[in-house]
Amino acid sequence: MDRLRYPAIIVLTASALEPARQLVASLKGAELHLKTGLGEADQVFSETAPHLRSLFRAGQPIIAFCAAGIVIRALAALVEDKWQEPPVLSVGRKGGAVVPLLGGHRGANDLARQVADILSGTAAITTAGDCTFRLALDAPPAGWVLKNRTDAGPIMAEMLDGAPVRLEGHLPWLEENGLQSDPQADLVLKTTDLRETGDSKTLVYHSKTLILGLGCERGAGKDELIALADALLAHHNLAPQSLAAIASIDVKADEIAIHQTAAHFGVEARFFTASRLEEETPRLAHPSEVVFAEVGCHGVAEGAALAAVGSEGVLVVPKQKSKRATAAVARVPEPLDVDDIGRARGHLSVIGIGPGQAIWRTPEATRLVAEADELVGYGLYIDLLGDLAEGKPRVDFPLGGEEDRCRYALEEAGKGRNIALICSGDAGIYAMGALVMELLHRPEDAGGVSDSARRVSLTNAPGVSALQAASARAGALLGHDFCTISLSDLLTPWETIENRLKAAAAGDFVIAFYNPVSMRRRTQLARAREILLEVRPEDTPVLLASNLGRPTEELKLRTLQSLQVDEVDMLTVVLVGSSQSRSFETGSGGWHIYTPRGYAKKIDTRKDIESGGGGHIE
Repeated sequence: MDRLRYPAIIVLTASALEPARQLVASLKGAELHLKTGLGEADQVFSETAPHLRSLFRAGQPIIAFCAAGIVIRALAALVEDKWQEPPVLSVGRKGGAVVPLLGGHRGANDLARQVADILSGTAAITTAGDCTFRLALDAPPAGWVLKNRTDAGPIMAEMLDGAPVRLEGHLPWLEENGLQSDPQADLVLKTTDLRETGDSKTLVYHSKTLILGLGCERGAGKDELIALADALLAHHNLAPQSLAAIASIDVKADEIAIHQTAAHFGVEARFFTASRLEEETPRLAHPSEVVFAEVGCHGVAEGAALAAVGSEGVLVVPKQKSKRATAAVARVPEPLDVDDIGRARGHLSVIGIGPGQAIWRTPEATRLVAEADELVGYGLYIDLLGDLAEGKPRVDFPLGGEEDRCRYALEEAGKGRNIALICSGDAGIYAMGALVMELLHRPEDAGGVSDSARRVSLTNAPGVSALQAASARAGALLGHDFCTISLSDLLTPWETIENRLKAAAAGDFVIAFYNPVSMRRRTQLARAREILLEVRPEDTPVLLASNLGRPTEELKLRTLQSLQVDEVDMLTVVLVGSSQSRSFETGSGGWHIYTPRGYAKKIDTRKDIESGGGGHIE
């Protein structure tokens, strides 16, 4: 999804927090980035210039509540290509002045106006064309693409000097800004969906009025589909830039070659049911009984193209075939909005948000949550997202409803929606990741999900797990080999768990115990302690870590001998050291625990050499 839709709101001082939060609430997907000490946010940073540079390199729009000079000095060395740089805005602390610094060719001026409107401020636009005509010739609105953008500057310069222009075709954003058309003018601004290049006197805007319908055999290669599409467009003199989308039947929603072909043309793929395509049969140039018998409609490529353009559109290129694919093109008079075409391939993001603290959540997780149409999960985990979840549709499931929430998320994604399944810690560690995989793997008649749900695209976003967070908070208890064992016997027989305990004890692993106790399960942790005491010293360090990354975080250092079940609850992860794990007190009255990895031999050998005792270091 276009990152231009998700600006980073940068705040350096407390006085800018209120207007910054106004923007976060008003700009879809906006992320709040605060300097250390200002509170929780989507991201917290300590050094301003490096943070600004990392965002700029990633192509993320920046709205910085600070002096323009701070931003300029931070980004000056990175400014190279005006066509690629993201919008960068400097905003006064109270939001009164909004200055677009960079990215004018990628919407910075429009974003500045939008920000100024939200904050009741003033957009300080300095681009000549924007000031005179309130438009930028090289930044047309959605629905049009400028073919020869390098000619836009010289033509705009002539217009600023008073040269008249001739408008050819429907260019509403120019007409709405009062640009008058002179039939005798040498300068031409035109729109077309045919292949034209333009020149220093003619700007060509390709209108998004074409749909490429595609059909293919299962497993067809992208090279064949792309070659077929390229040849078809070239033969009929149609501009690839005028493609609004690629369309096909919904059973092809997971056909990789179709999505790769869409990516080749820089558009999205959209899909229709067989019944919807069958409605287009009277308009097909080449209806096929063979296709009907196979998929339930008389034409995929033609039918999908026509379904996408609707009743106002017409078929302009009938079905063309290659060995394993078919293609057709339909045209509509006005540019199409891809969101109004069929449905997208659904997407499910299985997101680990870490322990819940915003600064421990990955940027990828934050972005996926912002992009989602709906949040699904255990209510507490969604609540931990704080402002990021504000205003988003959500469906809460209770503890124990794991299968229901995963099944619901997959089926909703199967309807073409973008769903985020929220998990604490890492979604792939004792969370919903494995259950999602299992439901996708099972046939529908064996308890799996529907065919449409199995066709969704999937992202697994890692998060900071409880075992990582606990070890890091206390030192480095996971510094050497470790394993994790869940003590819950709800899904795994206790006999199996006990066998794993004995194997881990024999292997002398550091062990992270998940689900150590519950209201009903009070004996498993005690039994695990007994098994470990058979082979490990009584003073083996044990870490009890609760509510990690949250205001009520608590860490307790115990030994294997002193470990008491009553000190542990459902929100505690228990880390038991190996026979080699050590603890020590710090000068400030605290403590650390760690598991040495074997560097002691090298350290001792070096000390021996330094003291004149000889020795050899590899």
